[in-house]
Amino acid sequence: MTLDACLPAALRGPATTFTRLSAGLSGAGVHRVDAGGRAYVLKVISPDEPLDAWRRATRAAERAAAAALAPRVVHADEGRRAVVSELVVDRSFPPLLGDPRTRDAALELLGRTLRRVHDLPVDEGGPPADPRALLGGVAPALLGWAGLPAFARDALRAALEVEPPACGRAPVQSHNDVNPTNLVLDGERLLLLDWTTAAPNEPYWDLATIAMFLRLDDAACLRLLAAHEGAPVDALPARFVHDRRLAAVLCGAMFLAMASRGGHAGAAGATRGEAPTLGDVYGRLRAGGLSVATAEGQWQLGLALTRTGADLGL
Repeated sequence: MTLDACLPAALRGPATTFTRLSAGLSGAGVHRVDAGGRAYVLKVISPDEPLDAWRRATRAAERAAAAALAPRVVHADEGRRAVVSELVVDRSFPPLLGDPRTRDAALELLGRTLRRVHDLPVDEGGPPADPRALLGGVAPALLGWAGLPAFARDALRAALEVEPPACGRAPVQSHNDVNPTNLVLDGERLLLLDWTTAAPNEPYWDLATIAMFLRLDDAACLRLLAAHEGAPVDALPARFVHDRRLAAVLCGAMFLAMASRGGHAGAAGATRGEAPTLGDVYGRLRAGGLSVATAEGQWQLGLALTRTGADLGL
């Protein structure tokens, strides 16, 4: 199958070019497409992936785009498991958050955006998200890896053993993968990319996941939650605190598992204090000294995320 065949007829032609952007955790191929003076993103997943899952993800992306929460979908090819969407130039959300002059506005924008995501119609067509069960699927192979450090092993087991506190909130339509690489600031709006894991979930999961990735302190988390709720929040809900820890360990486990499958030897004797922080890894990624496309990059990010979960108390 050629990439050209995945495009609508209006975008095909000798002047159309493709530039590889990434291969996500799901194995999907992502390319930039330049055609007719405009730029698009083509995402193609393996034809072996379940068709129902592709349909749900595409439906979620289209609904989000209609609500100005995702780039516009211009073409979907069910047979080839391909989706073409508009390319949005990213003006970068982290600097907006990092600048003291715009930090509160950035938290307000992020909280309100996630509330609008959670106000989308709940898609009842598939199973609800279950992050703890997902971790349970990753855990056996990872716990059997000789290169896994003891602190990571302890954090993984604790995350599986701790019962989540009651949420007290009805399920909402969730993105379920709100990390900085899936946030795009177009200058005014904050958009979310990659709706592959969109499914019903309790609302604190999305909020806690991005709070963890952005390393928000408790005061910033309260501002984020207040923006989402549209009212002041006096204390962090127990489920949010739990989800923040679980998200760190789950994401760390996924990257460590990728590193193991990629041939990384690990370092069983590494201690929590020796593991890099998320700030350390982010700095190396920005400087180009590390890439999550490599086993070493996956190992370093996995360690940092797992350390974050351990530091948060799991």
